[in-house]
Amino acid sequence: MKINELKLLPIMLSDILMWNKIGRVVTLIAKRLNISPEHALDLFYTSETSLRLHNADDYLYMMGDLYIVDELVAELRAGQSHS
Repeated sequence: MKINELKLLPIMLSDILMWNKIGRVVTLIAKRLNISPEHALDLFYTSETSLRLHNADDYLYMMGDLYIVDELVAELRAGQSHS
């Protein structure tokens, strides 16, 4: 699924709130994984978790920042176990 295929609702989060949330999540990812913020941003935007965050039907956008980080870390671990 691509981001332009998702049903986006205007009531999800305003753009500025979503950008702030993504910024906080990326900062937490960088700290958790001990990587640069740029690498964390790349990991986030190429993840299924990022797609889920932008999907109005998933409701991940309503979860806390740490929960979203945990989801991404779990996704990365699951991807490593399949490699």
